[in-house]
Amino acid sequence: MELKIGDLAPDFESKDQHGNTIRLSDYKGKKVVLYFYPKDDTSGCTAQACNLRDNYEALQNAGYIVLGVSTDNEASHQKFIQKYNLPFTLIADTSQEVVQKYGVWKEKSMYGKKYMGTARTTFIIDEEGKISQIISKVKTADHAKQILGQNK
Repeated sequence: MELKIGDLAPDFESKDQHGNTIRLSDYKGKKVVLYFYPKDDTSGCTAQACNLRDNYEALQNAGYIVLGVSTDNEASHQKFIQKYNLPFTLIADTSQEVVQKYGVWKEKSMYGKKYMGTARTTFIIDEEGKISQIISKVKTADHAKQILGQNK
C-alpha cells in the first residue's frame, strides 16, 4: 500500500546510531523530516546528508526534527556522522521494517542487475503525525530547499 499526503505516518520502533530506541510516536506534536536514503558514505547520500547538515539551523528554525533512515547498522551510522559532522539522528533499520512500512524498499537496477534497495524518499510529517509532503525526486545537493518549500 502506497502512502499518500494526508495519511497517518506509520509508527515504528528502531535503533539510532547509539543503540537507543527511537519511535516516531516520540515526536508527536513536532514536525519531522523522515528521510530515507540507500547507504552511508556514498556520493549521493553524502551530498544529501551534508546539505541537510549545512541547512540544519534553517530546518530547526522552521520547527523540524530531522531523522535519516537507512538499512546500515549503528556502527556504520556512527562513522558517517563523525566523518561529516552530522547533527541529526540516523536510524539503523537493519531489519528493513521501517523501509517496508513506508513503501520505499523497492526493486532497483544497476548495470543491468536487479536488486532490492531503499528508494531515496523524504516524508514530511506534521505535528499530528500526518504526512504533509512526500519528496520522491530528491535533489541531493539542494534537499533542504525542497523541504523548506523554496524549490519544489
